[in-house]
Order: sequence, then structure tokens, then C-alpha cells
Amino acid sequence: MRRSLPPSPPASPDSSAFSRPSGDLRAAIRSLAPYIWPQESVETRVRVVLAMLLLVGAKVANVYVPIFYKHAVDALTPAGGAGVGAAVAIPLGLIVAYGLARVTSLIFAELRDAVFATVAQRTIRKVALSVFRHLHALSLRFHLERQTGGLTRSLERGTRAIESLLRYTLFSIVPTLVEIALVCAILWKLFSVWFALATFVTVMGYILYTFFVSEWRIKFRRLMNDTDSKANTKAIDSLLNYETVKYFGNEEHEARRYDGALQSYEAAAVRSQQSLSLLNVGQSAIISLGLAVVMGMAAKGIADGTMSLGDFVLVNTYLLQLYQPLNFFGVVYREIKQSLIDIESMVTLLAVDREVADSPHAKPLQIDGAELRFENVEFGYDPRRAILKDVSFTVPAGKTVAIVGPSGAGKSTISRLLFRFYDVNGGRVTIDGQDLRDVTQASLRASIGIVPQDTVLFNDTVFYNIAYGRPGASPAEVERAARLAHIHDFIMALPDGYQTTVGERGLKLSGGEKQRVAIARTILKDPAILLFDEATSALDTHTEREIQANLREVSRGRTTLVIAHRLSTVIDADEILVLEAGRVIERGRHADLLAARGAYAALWARQQESSQGPTPLPGVLAPT
Repeated sequence: MRRSLPPSPPASPDSSAFSRPSGDLRAAIRSLAPYIWPQESVETRVRVVLAMLLLVGAKVANVYVPIFYKHAVDALTPAGGAGVGAAVAIPLGLIVAYGLARVTSLIFAELRDAVFATVAQRTIRKVALSVFRHLHALSLRFHLERQTGGLTRSLERGTRAIESLLRYTLFSIVPTLVEIALVCAILWKLFSVWFALATFVTVMGYILYTFFVSEWRIKFRRLMNDTDSKANTKAIDSLLNYETVKYFGNEEHEARRYDGALQSYEAAAVRSQQSLSLLNVGQSAIISLGLAVVMGMAAKGIADGTMSLGDFVLVNTYLLQLYQPLNFFGVVYREIKQSLIDIESMVTLLAVDREVADSPHAKPLQIDGAELRFENVEFGYDPRRAILKDVSFTVPAGKTVAIVGPSGAGKSTISRLLFRFYDVNGGRVTIDGQDLRDVTQASLRASIGIVPQDTVLFNDTVFYNIAYGRPGASPAEVERAARLAHIHDFIMALPDGYQTTVGERGLKLSGGEKQRVAIARTILKDPAILLFDEATSALDTHTEREIQANLREVSRGRTTLVIAHRLSTVIDADEILVLEAGRVIERGRHADLLAARGAYAALWARQQESSQGPTPLPGVLAPT
């Protein structure tokens, strides 16, 4: 009976939003727009509109604060006409209005942040998810060459930068520019164009100075990022290889390498701070000069009798009120530029070509017996060096085929092509006549189970690592798989049973225990095709015999491909292929290959003489 495996999940439609890295603010905002204003979410759009209304309300209330303040001061200024009662009544009303305006501005601003928080955090989550999915969609080549520390830092800084970019652009730059325009208009209307012009020149001088100096400082921040990533990468790489460091007593060597990276970061950080001090001094000088000029003009107006004391207070209050966001404007600009750098670093990851991707017309793999074929396969990781050369073989449905040969012959490359971690350069690989390039990767990998030589486990519980074969499996199904893999009793003997944490990469378990966990999760996955890639070569003789007995049970009735170094483990295979320098030089059953006295017989003789391989168990990986 033919069965159809599930298609691969569709790629996130959001993943294309950050298709190209760019240091341009407008381009970044355009990229974020689909997340901030998603067509499929009415709630998010309502939140954005409400946040903008609250933003406008906060700014309008903020502009009225100095006006109420001016009238209160004028009302309190002695002027011979009014009685004491009137002099007290009017300021009280204005003071109340002043206080309400300040409170209203604050309340609107806080409500705006509260309403928009969901939008910002949801945007961060969706972008981070897009990048995460893309990283998993990249080829094995990328992940073999990547530096984990720098990669995680780029993702961490990039997602954090999105929040900064949204907060500073939408709630700092635009509102500040609007407030500057309103203040200049009010000063022009109430007094003269000179007050508005002096304020405008001060503000523009401040902004231009901030732009130019901040642009100059960008190179120091970039250098800080680079050196920080390098230091983090060296630290993580060293800690991941803790045992190797200890084996060779190279703790001081690792410390020197890490300190060298930290020294580079230290130098970059010092230069960045020094340039920041220069920026702050210049900003303060510009604001102080502008404030002095405008206040001098107001003082002259009072002396001439054209302005009241309240007018002087109004001008002073407006300038001080603008000074706060303007002072923060320097920080905002620097943070936005830094955010763009961090986002650019993260987006660069999205610009990496997947190399291996589902074709637009890919269909789910249809399993009907699971016959596996390699037809004239040519492949090389580098075009200048071929690894597999015209390799052809067939694994009939339900049968076992073994591939043996010296190191570097291309055995493990075959397993990578079967999982489609790479695409062949020539020929094709098929399952039940379907070219792997024409089916979805998710359905392909759902049909194959692997027990590798080096089983790497997640730093989680035993239960989680077994259930990884089929996430969502019930505890009863996980326990059944563990029993079939003959590891249930061992698990129950652990202090926390199935909830025991296995440690980083499963280091708390022995090699044989990790292999049984791998077998259990493969059983739970229930694949149509099995791949054993040097599954027992790293184990001792006794453990290897036990694991092979488990593998024999698992492989019964399934299409099985065995990649092995020890010939004693594959003598009962239906067919044995001898791979050398990327070519199949011999094929046949064990007895026939020995009788032929060729490469296989010579390899068998060498292994028997060295006694490296265990005595085979009758029936291990026997044909069905």
C-alpha cells in the first residue's frame, strides 16, 4: 500500500521581508512594515492606530504645559488692578490645568508604550523566527563552516536592535520633530520670527552636529561588534572543547587567545567612549549657546516692556522642554545607527543562499516499498575535487546493503546525499523511482531514520531525546520505543528516570547508552528506510554486540543501508559494496567477495590480523 508522507511546512511568508541587508533607515522601516501592519491581523493594526493617537495626544498636552505655566506666572505678577481673591483664583485654575496637562502627557505616553508593546514584541518574535527557520534551511556546508558564538551573537543583537529601532524611530524621532515644529510655530506667533529662527537654528545645529559626529563614530562601534563576536566565538569554542583543552593542558593557551580577543575589544571600546565624550561636549555647547541667545532676547523684551515675565518663563520652559528630547536625540541617533548595524549583521544571514531548497513543484514523497537507487551519481564538495564518481547501486525494498571501504572513500558522503544535505552534481538518487530533488525535504527526511556513529543528544531529559524522533509522542509510546531498544531498565535505574538530564551533547551517558537512545528515537520515528552510519565502530566489543542485536531488530523488514568500517559487522548483508576513491570497485555477498580475492578480501585479511573487529554475531543485520 502506498503511503504519502506529510509535505514540508510552508516557508514563512515573512522570511522574505528582510531579503537584503541595508544600512538605510527607510529600507529597514519598509522591511519591518509587514510585521508592524500585518494584513492578516486586525488587532495589531488597531493597536498601531491607537498608539499613534496616544502619541499625538501626549505631544499636544506637552505643548500646552508651558502655556499654562506662562499664564500662571503672569497672573501671579503684581498688577495694581485685581483684588487678592481674583489674584488667587486665577492661578489656582491655571495651576490645576498645568498639572493636568503634565499628567495627561505622561499618561498618554505610558498608554502608548503599553499598547504598542504587543506589536513590538510580536514583530521581534516573527523576525527572529524567520531567521531561525532560515538558518535551519541552510545547507550543511554553511553549518560546517559557521562559528556558533558569532552566529548566536548576531541573532541576539539583531532581534534586540529591532525593538530599539521601533521605539526610537516611532516614539522619539518623529514626535520630537513634530514638537520642534509646534514650538517654533508658537514662538513665531506669540513673539517674533527671530525667536522661532533662533530656536530652529539651535535645533538644526544640534542635529547636524550629532549626525556628522555619530557617523564618524560608527566605525568604532562596528569594530566593537566584530571584536565582541570574535571573543565570544573563542570562548564558546574553547568551552565546547573542554575535554580536549584538558587533555593537552592548554588552559593558559586558551586564556591567552581569549585575552587577545578581549584586548582588541577593550581598545575599540575605549576609542568609542572617547568619541562619545567629544559628541556630548559639542551637543551641550550648542544647546547652551542657543539657550543663552533666546533667553537674552526674552530679557531684552522684558526690559523694553514688550514681553512679560510669563513670556520669559514660556520661552525658557519651551527651550528646556526641547532640550530634554534633543539631548536624548543624540542617544537616539546613535542607537538607531547601532541598531541598523546589528540588523544588517542579522539580515546578512538571510542573504545566505539555501543551496538546497525544495523546487516550486516539489511533492511529498510517496513510499511504496522504499526501494533506494543511486544512479551514476557524481559529487564533490568542491568542484575541483570529486568525491563520488559514477556511483550506482540499488537497495531493494526490505533488503540490506552495506557500503565498506577505507577512510576518505566517500562512504559518509552517500548518507549526506541520501538525506539531501547536498544535491548531486551528476546522476540522481531515487526512492521508489522518485528523484529526491523533486520531493519535499521534510517528507524525504520523515521517511529515513539514522543511527550515526557519534550520537549527539540535546542537553535535556532522556524522555525529550527519545521523543525527538516523533515530537508529540505519548509517554507510553516513548517507553515502548525504549523497551524495544533495551534501554528502559537502564533509564528506570537512573535517579530521575526518564526526566534525567543527559548533559551537554549527552556527555552524562556512555557511548552505548547514547546509541540506544538513538535507536529508541529511530524506532519511535518508524521510518521506511534505515541508515546505519558507522553506528557501532566507536564502541567496545561487548557493547557493540549488544547494539548490533538491537539494530537487527530495528532493521527487520525495512530497507536498510549500512555504512561500516568493520567488515565483521556486515557479513550477512544482502549485498556489500566496496568503495574506494569514490568508485564502487567490488560488489557481492561476503563469501563471494572473499572468494574473488580482491580489495574486500585484502581488507578482511588486514582486519582479521589486527583483531580490531569483534567476532560477528550470527544473523546481525540479516536479510529479511
